[in-house]
Amino acid sequence: MEEEDEEEGKLDSFLNWASRIGISDSPNTSNSQTCLGYSLKVSSFPDAGGRGLGAVRDLKKGELILIVPKSALITTQALSLNDHKLSVALCSYPFLSSTQRLIVCLLYEMGKGKSSCWFTYLFHLPRAYDVLATFCDFEKEAFQVDDAIWATEKAVAKAESEWKESKALLDELQLKPQLRTIRAWLWAFGTISSRTLHVPWDEAGCLCPVGDLFNYAAPGEELSSFSSIQNEEVIDGVDADQFDSNSQRLTDGGFEDDLDAYCFYARKNYRKGDQVLLSYGMYTNLELLEHYGFLLNENQNDKVFIPLEPDIYSSSSWPKDSLYIHPSGKPSFALLSALRLHATPQSQRKSVGHLLYSGSQVSIENETSIMKWISEKCMAILKNLPTSIEEDNLLLSAIDRIQNSSTELEVEEIQSIVGREALNFLEVDVHCSGGSLSKKSRSRIDRWRLAVEWRLMYKNSLLHSIRYCAETVRGNGRCIDYNVVIPGDAKISVKMEEREHSNRGENFKPRKVIEKGRTFVKAGRRLRIESPNTD
Repeated sequence: MEEEDEEEGKLDSFLNWASRIGISDSPNTSNSQTCLGYSLKVSSFPDAGGRGLGAVRDLKKGELILIVPKSALITTQALSLNDHKLSVALCSYPFLSSTQRLIVCLLYEMGKGKSSCWFTYLFHLPRAYDVLATFCDFEKEAFQVDDAIWATEKAVAKAESEWKESKALLDELQLKPQLRTIRAWLWAFGTISSRTLHVPWDEAGCLCPVGDLFNYAAPGEELSSFSSIQNEEVIDGVDADQFDSNSQRLTDGGFEDDLDAYCFYARKNYRKGDQVLLSYGMYTNLELLEHYGFLLNENQNDKVFIPLEPDIYSSSSWPKDSLYIHPSGKPSFALLSALRLHATPQSQRKSVGHLLYSGSQVSIENETSIMKWISEKCMAILKNLPTSIEEDNLLLSAIDRIQNSSTELEVEEIQSIVGREALNFLEVDVHCSGGSLSKKSRSRIDRWRLAVEWRLMYKNSLLHSIRYCAETVRGNGRCIDYNVVIPGDAKISVKMEEREHSNRGENFKPRKVIEKGRTFVKAGRRLRIESPNTD
């Protein structure tokens, strides 16, 4: 209770400070003692990002809902403008990137303590972040998938390299020893990576007090679960499929020269009480983890990449990052086109080119072969991963118990029921303080959980793809004969005899029965779900 009161007091102090420097959600700020209350308020959304900004009244699409003057934005220029020592030191290191320079400025400002004019904001920032650069070896390996492991290794190496490049500047500025460590650098990096917004005069962006309280919604997600307003067009009439490249970014606000301020607008209509969300851009879940330290349970922009033979890449002109599987299991347009071309004999490719690039099937036989190929590829990946979907679900439950355990005794009890991965973590990384988990251990558990969540979503997407391929073949009037065996999970044996729809007979009536150990038929296919072999 005391901690909650303390947090509430810190928040009130922060919002009052923000009002004094001109931040407001109201067109009339002359009599306001707090920066929020006219359009927005800080609220808790446990199932949608935690603390965020909610609507205090009905908001209309396109309405201006928050104004942050340029003088309130924290940039390298703003921090060094009136500090001769910092300004001169920065000039001596022109080879540092804009991000490195802003990180150094942030650490330098932190060193000022209460004498900093930004102290109230800095004191309000999180003490730790879960961006990929902060993941240790155990948390990195918990991803299990090479793409995620490589991305983590790259992020960690890049952060360490940039810290080493900047150490001479940190030393010259005579920062306190604790502010020159890799730990302090990672904190500042996490702040810059997860909280900055774009401004035209600084490539590193700006820290925007109050504006960084908006939680994220993926582009195109505005219509899903956060408003009761229905039948609106997605992204102002633009279909999300048109933004299939990370090179195109979307935003709900920007710096406006005529107002000399950063302005935020409602992308859609909101009812009173709805969470007001901000679209930072189009990101996969791995990219969200890399830059922001979180992932979405449902992210329509996520991508699952499967290994492809070199000749598949060489036979088509599609970029590699366009050859992926959607979370729903559907192959991307480019992946389908590339596989259709690869499955077509060399002598026939020119004659069917117009079909390939229009998204049409080449033939039923061609489509059946690539659906079988995708299914087998997905099955092979699932089979070779260290844990199954079922095991990952059990592990997440165990992690939840560990996170909620309040005593060392409870942690020891959990060890007796969890798998080897959890035991390895508990033996090496869990430290108890006063009978409860230490803050360091809780942070590491949070990152471990994120890695397990990510790999579980990856595996589920592969499973969805297997089912999608079977449905597609069935829809073509053909069936294929193969088994889907996912180690550790329910064994799904898919036996589909190749036959035309017309051979089923007029009295064929598909039924839906889904139970372990029982055959079920859905629209003409026979599936048998059996319990996993425990031998």
